Amino acid sequence: MNIKKIGLTALAGSLIATTTGFAGEMMVSGAAKLSYKSLSGTANVAATEASRFAMDQDLSVAGSAELDNGMTISVSHALAAAGGTSDTSSLTLDMGDMGSITYNDTDLGNGLRALKDISPLAYEDALDGITGASSSVMPSGQGFAYNNSFGGAAVSLVYSDNLAATADRSDKGQDITSAGANSSSSIGITYPVMDLGLTVYAGMGVAGQGDGNEHEHNMLGLKYAYGPMTVSYQRNGMDDQDNTVTGTASNGEDLVSHIMGVSFAVNDSLSISYGEHETGTSESTFDQEVTGYGVAYSAGGMTLSAVHNDADNTGNVSGTTAEATTILLSFAF
Repeated sequence: MNIKKIGLTALAGSLIATTTGFAGEMMVSGAAKLSYKSLSGTANVAATEASRFAMDQDLSVAGSAELDNGMTISVSHALAAAGGTSDTSSLTLDMGDMGSITYNDTDLGNGLRALKDISPLAYEDALDGITGASSSVMPSGQGFAYNNSFGGAAVSLVYSDNLAATADRSDKGQDITSAGANSSSSIGITYPVMDLGLTVYAGMGVAGQGDGNEHEHNMLGLKYAYGPMTVSYQRNGMDDQDNTVTGTASNGEDLVSHIMGVSFAVNDSLSISYGEHETGTSESTFDQEVTGYGVAYSAGGMTLSAVHNDADNTGNVSGTTAEATTILLSFAF
């Protein structure tokens, strides 16, 4: 939803600090969403429930400009719900055939993180609303990403000097709220195999930790689309460097997640999906098992989406359960 187009200089004193080197316009946008969420199970009862209804309060400000050399610079700021401050900001230099470079100060995504769950979804993934769920996934935070295509494969490289540095800060500032950690890096590759409907995903990365050790992540997955049906499978792995050094699981945790998903487009308006997420850990003999069912129905500018997720042995703790049901009504205009 485009709310209002505002000249950049009009926002300089309140929303964004700018310099004379960037000329252009910023677009303010938001969304119209109303949701209902129900949580149950032994892992989901810690918080006191006051109301299950909520609405979207996010606003974002974005703009772009073409440089003299033909490259494009774009910037976006997601405003915090309280207003006035930035929740996450991103700066991207698009160099055309040479790819693009992005810096994000809070939640970069990209690289291996972008491949955390490739399941075809009608709405949310199987872990949505599951408190304390285990998952082998590359973490995200502030950092740089390089994205480009080579021989038909989309390649994404990520580097961060500290993924934990996510506090708000302006230019020439520093984040001094988080303890130092090793740097982190990853690569994610997406390769469509000709016109067969098959896409191969792979990636690996290293996440620095505050204790000086590292978590080594890897992922391999496949997705196949045929007619109205799409299926996927992937394996995500995480090895704690502390384990490889000492040889004992008690000094670090290794995780392996197996994720499967299938979706079916009933018609142009209705789609349904099913997903399974199983995670094993070196710290427990119990596997966490999660299933999820999703549905989405669109009519004109309105979309009604719903997901129900059910977990056993949540967090790899025997007998710990969690259920989550979310219904979302959204409008496009």
